Amino acid sequence: MESKSAEIAAEQEHFDLARKHRERLRTELSEAPDAAANAGAARWLVGFRRGRRDNLAPPEQEVAFGRVDQESDERYYIGRETILDDQRQVLVVNWKTPVGDLFYQATAEDPRGLTRKRTFSCDGNHILDFEDLVFQQLAQDIEVLEGPDAALLGELDRGRTGSMRDIVATIQAAQHRLIRFPLEHLLVIEGGPGTGKTAVALHRVSWLLYNHQDRLRPRDVLIVGPHPAFTRYIRAVLPGLGDGAVEQVDIDQLAPPVQRGRQEEPEVRRLKGEARMARLLSRALEARIGAPEPAERMLFDGRFLTLPGPEVAAAVAAARESAGPYAVRRQRLRTALATLVRDRGGPLEAERLPPVENLLERLWPLQSAPAFLRALFGSRNRLAAAAAGEFTDEELTLLHRRGADRLSEQVWSAADGPLLDELDDQINGTAGRYRHIVVDEAQDLSPMQLRAIGRRSSTGSLTIVGDLAQSTGAWARDSWEEVTEHLPKTLQVVVAGLRYGYRVPRQVYELAAQLLPLAAPGVEPARVVRDGPEDPGIHVVEPGERAGRATQIARDHLEAHRFVGIVCPAACRAELEFALHANDLPWARADQGGELDHAINLVSPQEAKGLEFDAVVVVEPEEIVAEDPRGHRLLFVALTRTIRYLDVVASGDPLPLESRKDVADRIPRQRKVVEPDPDPTVELSLLDRLAEDLTAMIAGGAPPAMWDEVLHRTAALLDERSGKERPKGRHHRG
Repeated sequence: MESKSAEIAAEQEHFDLARKHRERLRTELSEAPDAAANAGAARWLVGFRRGRRDNLAPPEQEVAFGRVDQESDERYYIGRETILDDQRQVLVVNWKTPVGDLFYQATAEDPRGLTRKRTFSCDGNHILDFEDLVFQQLAQDIEVLEGPDAALLGELDRGRTGSMRDIVATIQAAQHRLIRFPLEHLLVIEGGPGTGKTAVALHRVSWLLYNHQDRLRPRDVLIVGPHPAFTRYIRAVLPGLGDGAVEQVDIDQLAPPVQRGRQEEPEVRRLKGEARMARLLSRALEARIGAPEPAERMLFDGRFLTLPGPEVAAAVAAARESAGPYAVRRQRLRTALATLVRDRGGPLEAERLPPVENLLERLWPLQSAPAFLRALFGSRNRLAAAAAGEFTDEELTLLHRRGADRLSEQVWSAADGPLLDELDDQINGTAGRYRHIVVDEAQDLSPMQLRAIGRRSSTGSLTIVGDLAQSTGAWARDSWEEVTEHLPKTLQVVVAGLRYGYRVPRQVYELAAQLLPLAAPGVEPARVVRDGPEDPGIHVVEPGERAGRATQIARDHLEAHRFVGIVCPAACRAELEFALHANDLPWARADQGGELDHAINLVSPQEAKGLEFDAVVVVEPEEIVAEDPRGHRLLFVALTRTIRYLDVVASGDPLPLESRKDVADRIPRQRKVVEPDPDPTVELSLLDRLAEDLTAMIAGGAPPAMWDEVLHRTAALLDERSGKERPKGRHHRG
């Protein structure tokens, strides 16, 4: 029998040959002439060749990741793209082809005509090893292939970076079934942390584009993520699969571009997200349409012309009752008014003349979404008129606010975005230009956000991705029906689950899963298939030591060349930022537009959704639980962002399993501010405790060499608050 080293050498010859012809094609695409029958065709040809060249895998990437051997003795190598030699003979087959499907679909029960499936392990295009699955030898049941293979486990052991990688070489059978799911459905992919649902949705896009080229082009697909950090994290996957022209945005980018930054109370955000807001906006917009005078006098070139009020009113009513957005119906009224003018001997070009324009503006004012919403929220009377009994006085008070003096100075909230988008659709219309839409973390979107997605769909074909156990915030859901009811209902809705957890280590998931009975009682835990390198580290410290300990743990992971995420609640963010700065560590904040390419990334539990790190440090679980109505779900999210190492740093309970109310009630008692007692011994005791807390915070957050500088700056800040000034210069202890 041929030795494995000899087989690897023979396979390497094929890999080298395929790489040679891939690079030959790259050269040909770069050097081909630009001549064509006409300039338009030449431009198309140049664009086509550039796109084809740019979609080729980089020279250093392996040409194939697998091989299938058929009973007919035919053998095919499977890779990210098809590679032909100069005689048009196939050297590598694209994973998205029917032959490529066999690599993922073959099972012990149904080998699909295969005798062998071989998976390669490579360093670049150099083969290190391979693993064979010989179907004739399999006596186990189907779960042998449902579970993870060695290639997947090897991939999970690779370090993480700031970008998601494609999983084309490690797609599992259960995942591949969803990737190939028919286009004509609204498909919901649900799954726990680490089941690969986001990667499956992205690879589904690539597979659909390849197999439905007659109906689906990259510009027909939209991918919507929950926040900018997530969108940046996944943006390289589709270009790596050869699909670089797919539009990828975060949910806030669907709204018109306006100045953001307004903060609002939770009850206001919740109210603005409700579906009835769309009806309020519609009624308010229709109320801007006016009624004509009994007779409308118009001046054309020094001659008056009178339009009877009833005829003008009939034109307004006809435009109001016609189909289409506000601006389209406004144009119909313009045409009708011009016709009335011409019928009475007015100028033929009346439609473009000021008298008609002035009358039109009075009857049917031109609107923009930002100007209209600013005016609506600024008028209690207009809000009340549009409420139509659907809103209470208290709710209208929440919506009412004074706008900026100028529209250009208006600052909008995140909850205003979907309202502006709804208005823009009602005024100008939003053509459903996308034939397939992918929505990640959909379980948290408000009805108004879901409406914004739905109106962009021309077919009703969507892939919805999420996990009800991670549903948090104002719109936390307990069923997928609560999400899909706000999306197009033109196609059948199918909910399909991914049950195997590939990413999160068993020890970490077992810790986090203790939260599920509180967080999401109806959710079935994932079946975790891999062990981590060690058990989670639990670090219970004094409050003043919390930031220093978390920073030191992050430093240790950094020195081991790991990609680190620190997940902390809002209450702890300032002290963590101080400690990271003081220790001069390379770090970034996800909420300030930073790329996830720093060694250490500080994220909130909300921002952590969908991200993954080599090592995660979760700070103060009690605070995470207390800060959100679904705090146990947020903590579940925070604990399951790692693929290897987890550390929990807490001054309270590292895994609070009480009700959120009990946790929240306990925290204020721990932090209650005690008024100074007139008894000097009691006052001294309080001062001592305060000094001890400050000492622990400084000692834990900064190296000893910086303590003097920290004390100096602290004293200066205290003096600023008291209105005093201190002499300039460095102050030393003692």
